[in-house]
Amino acid sequence: MGAGIDVQWERTKGGLVAGLVGRIDGGNAEEFQRLLESGIESGDHALILDFEHLSFISSAGLRVSLILARQFSEPGKQFGICTLSGPVREVITISGFDKMIAVYESRAAALDVLTGESSSGGGDQG
Repeated sequence: MGAGIDVQWERTKGGLVAGLVGRIDGGNAEEFQRLLESGIESGDHALILDFEHLSFISSAGLRVSLILARQFSEPGKQFGICTLSGPVREVITISGFDKMIAVYESRAAALDVLTGESSSGGGDQG
């Protein structure tokens, strides 16, 4: 079923990364939410949504992201998004979404902060 969105999961020490591929709009936002919720386990305390391969996100997709952010707002849990393309970054910025949740330039930067791990590689921001 070509719903327009696919999720590629990666588990790291203490963190879960959902690599999003495609687009999220009102027509597939519920499926997007189901896909994400089905991949989260009770022991996961950090969730990163990687938007690198996301070509579009609508307000319905932002709403789902906020629902998940709330699920990870409990003490000891963290949530963030990373690797935004130009058009997606514009939607995130205009909507003020970047004021509500943490936005990281790269997956490595998000993992460093959210899981407390330090990757041995560049990418430091000034």
